[in-house]
Amino acid sequence: MQTKKIYFASDLHLGLPTLSEGLPREKLFNTWLDSIRHDTAELYLLGDIFDFWFEYRRVVPKGYTRFLGRIADMVDSGIPVHFFTGNHDVWMFDYFPKELGVEVHHKPIVKELYGRKFLLAHGDGLGPGDPGYKLLKGMFTSKALQWMFAKLHPNFSLWFGNQWSVSSRYSKEITHNFRGDNEQITKFSRLTLEKEHYDFFIYGHWHSPIIYPLTDNSNLVVLGDWLVSNTYSVWDGETFKLMRYRQDGDDELMDSVKM
Repeated sequence: MQTKKIYFASDLHLGLPTLSEGLPREKLFNTWLDSIRHDTAELYLLGDIFDFWFEYRRVVPKGYTRFLGRIADMVDSGIPVHFFTGNHDVWMFDYFPKELGVEVHHKPIVKELYGRKFLLAHGDGLGPGDPGYKLLKGMFTSKALQWMFAKLHPNFSLWFGNQWSVSSRYSKEITHNFRGDNEQITKFSRLTLEKEHYDFFIYGHWHSPIIYPLTDNSNLVVLGDWLVSNTYSVWDGETFKLMRYRQDGDDELMDSVKM
């Protein structure tokens, strides 16, 4: 077992439905960050940390000061932090790398962590099916559309983006019953396993915390969210745990896999 641990979380949706109403959730997440800092080797935030985000060249969204300060402080202390763009914070460019020292990932990545192979992604748009969403995502990642959106005044564009995000069906799907092999990410993971072995597939996006076995030695993990479940995962080199955070310090073990 490693002394330092690797932590994973996703789907905080800061700013939902408003900055003031989302502040208690931001403070709760910050207390979790404070509680894990002493034994964190790396931190992976797998998307939709913000309910809407757009960076202009010289303007970033207002708010989230406490969270951004925590992340900057962790990086400054030598803890690598990885940030995956989700479908709600897809328009993230160079502010986090330059200002906070955070590594931003716009696509799935492969990492070997304490001797095990991980595929890490927000998870949206992977696997067969849902052509309408994939078309929409293609539009949002279009350089031309990003350029046109950046020409709007921030007072309007950030207001419009937040209004759209709050009304989006992806914001409303807070609860979701994981459908096992019928899920797009399960199909994607199984197809990927046919070509190459991974010990863990780690995803956000689905808001339903679960460790789902794919084979005897490969598992799919949905991290859950911080809207309802307040869940995260931790890997110490021997056991992968899915946990529910509790402010009293007695976090709940939801499931685990020993490797």
